[in-house]
Amino acid sequence: MLAGKTIQKSELDAKSNHKGMIDKFIDEYHFFIANTDDQKRRAFRLRHDVFLKEFNYEMHEDKAQLYESDEYDNYSVHCLIEHKRSGILAGCVRLVMPLADNVNPTDHLPVQKKGEQLLSHPTLTPFMLPTLETCEVSRLAISKNFRTRKANTSEEAVGGEIVLFSQDEAKTFSLVALGLFLCTYSIVGLTNRRHVFAMMEPRLPRLLAISGFKFTKVSEPIVYHGTRHAYYIDYHVAKQEMSERLMPLYEHIVKTLKPQIAHTFISKEPLNNSSISR
Repeated sequence: MLAGKTIQKSELDAKSNHKGMIDKFIDEYHFFIANTDDQKRRAFRLRHDVFLKEFNYEMHEDKAQLYESDEYDNYSVHCLIEHKRSGILAGCVRLVMPLADNVNPTDHLPVQKKGEQLLSHPTLTPFMLPTLETCEVSRLAISKNFRTRKANTSEEAVGGEIVLFSQDEAKTFSLVALGLFLCTYSIVGLTNRRHVFAMMEPRLPRLLAISGFKFTKVSEPIVYHGTRHAYYIDYHVAKQEMSERLMPLYEHIVKTLKPQIAHTFISKEPLNNSSISR
């Protein structure tokens, strides 16, 4: 009996299992910012595999390099999660961060271009918020082999080796999406941004709300690779409402990414020696 409330054994077991899974996720995955051209290309290739080859989205394609990239990549921080044992990239996501006040339209967020006429909230719109305090979570891609709990799913690892994942390893796959979001959430805090936008299908904000991240819908439906809405969340509020169970993972990601963000170079120039056409 604690504070007048009986804590059931099942509740304790659930909390213990969740903590154990978080610890396992931390042990088995590498979290990093793409600070080299090669690292960015890994993200672009995964996005190509997921968005163009698997989902058949009509997006810009570099057919020679098998990349998916656009002009926003030049002023984005790219976060990657890699499975340590195999070296396989489990997922990637970018945080689009405008470089200056809205003088140049290319410094806008993607949501300002895709949903300009559909942003419906009276105040929560990037057009009315300080540009250097706004950002957008975008291009979240998860390898198809990390979107299933099936055992013995195979994937080609670095060097061409075929890797089989065990059922025990597959238990952590469901945390990859949340881990990617926490990477961008960490970058928001580390770079002193506050106002976060994202274009999402309704399912993702519902899942994030379970972890305490309560997004506000700020647009009418936007037809962009399916029907989506623009959503907004205040970093300061989200930090207070985040589930305590995520704190070990969040703190680990912050500790890991903090020294890396100091070396992150955001440029309007294309990648060095890249054949990506804009």
